[in-house]
Amino acid sequence: QLHLVESGGGSVQAGGSLVLSCSVSTSITSDRCLGWLRQGPMNERERVAAISPSGITSYADSAKGRFTVSRDDARKTLYLQMSSLNPEDTAMYYCAATESFTACPLSASRFKYVGQGTQVTVSS
Repeated sequence: QLHLVESGGGSVQAGGSLVLSCSVSTSITSDRCLGWLRQGPMNERERVAAISPSGITSYADSAKGRFTVSRDDARKTLYLQMSSLNPEDTAMYYCAATESFTACPLSASRFKYVGQGTQVTVSS
């Protein structure tokens, strides 16, 4: 079983920045797609960003140019750098992972493993 533990959430004013981290408890992370999902009030869970084992990244349109996803497989850690935050970014952010040797899915629901989440609140 794979466990994901997020950290780094909090409250920030519009225009501010946050860095989320996710610790992945598995022997090997380098063969999995890792990603960040989020779910805001009254919204469905959506995929924010994903990074393949080779480092190829993809982002939701709302995140492009503002968020950066990265991974450190030696430390088994996933990161999400967020800048120019706005109130629409307020959500619970979840770390997610696929099974080994699985391509990064476009849908949030296709990630097999999802953490408990960390709350990000952006005030205007």
